[in-house]
This record gives sequence, C-alpha cells and structure tokens, in this order.
Amino acid sequence: MSAPDPANGPVVVLVGPMGVGKSTVGELLAARLGTAFRDSDADIVAAQGRSIAEIFVDDGETHFRELERAAVRRALAEHPGVLALGGGAVLDAATRAELTGLPVVYLSMEVAEAARRTGLNTARPLLAVNPRQQWKKLMEGRRHLYTEVARVCVATDDRAPEEVVDAVLDALELTPPPAEELRTPGKENPV
Repeated sequence: MSAPDPANGPVVVLVGPMGVGKSTVGELLAARLGTAFRDSDADIVAAQGRSIAEIFVDDGETHFRELERAAVRRALAEHPGVLALGGGAVLDAATRAELTGLPVVYLSMEVAEAARRTGLNTARPLLAVNPRQQWKKLMEGRRHLYTEVARVCVATDDRAPEEVVDAVLDALELTPPPAEELRTPGKENPV
C-alpha cells in the first residue's frame, strides 16, 4: 500500500471528537461536492463484523488503535472524496504525519453541546464511567492534536449540519460543482 499523496488524497478529511457530527456532515459535504463519503470507523466495523464497543471490550483499546491506524492509512491512500476519521485517530503520530498537507477540518464542540448531542451515554466505550468528566479529559488530551493536523477549525455548536457544511466549504474555499455536474446514478463521479 502506498503512502497518502496530498495531491491525490481525500478532498476533505474531517477530524474531531466523538459525536461532533463527522459522519453526518461528511455525507452532506460529499453530496454537495459530488463525491463519495467514507468513514474510517465504519471501515473497521465492516472488516471486523462487530461494533467498536465490542472490539474495545473483547480486544482492548490497543488492538482497536492498531486496526484504526491501518484503516486510516488505507482510506487516505485509496479514497479521493470526503473522509471522516474516528475521534481517536489523531492519537497516532504516524497518522498525524500522514495528514500533513491534506485539507483537514477539525469539527469542534464544547462539552454542553456534546452532552446535548450524545447524551454522553455509555454506548461510547471511552465514556462508560462519569461521561462528562471523561469527555472533558479526552478533549484535554486531544484538542491540541486536532488543531495540529487541521488546516481549519469549524465550530459546530448551535449549528445545523447544513450550516456546518457551508462553513467547511467557506473555510477551505471549496466551490461545489454546478448541480448538473453532480453525480447521478450510473454516471462517473466528477471528483
């Protein structure tokens, strides 16, 4: 597998904490840009045939991070569209290095917004005990990594997903193709 090539890599890479809306925004952004969407966490779930929570419980976080590192590397090398990375993908130094030069957008939110969106429930393996405190602690350890890899930061607090998409397009100075050029079933993807 070749290393990611910024010239041929994803048109946008979304990073940020769990629950920030990377998948929702990513799907809308891909549709607006007339390209495909890919989620590295979904790649892991599909390959493993079980949820991320199950992988954490059965095999531990270290094993999950190995799977994540490989899934991100593969997606960066193969996917030319919009790519969403799992919340902890930036913990890996090699992944951060591979993101250099790519159009990475850090989608941010504050703890109050995280609580509203996710309920900070225990379905998230890293938030199983005292979710609010764990979320704050995770962000203290990751915020600087998100900003390190990102070309731009887009706050998602109190914004609808469509508003976040508009902010991402503006921040990266991307212009969606005219509606008649957007992908339709049976046509080649223009991006």
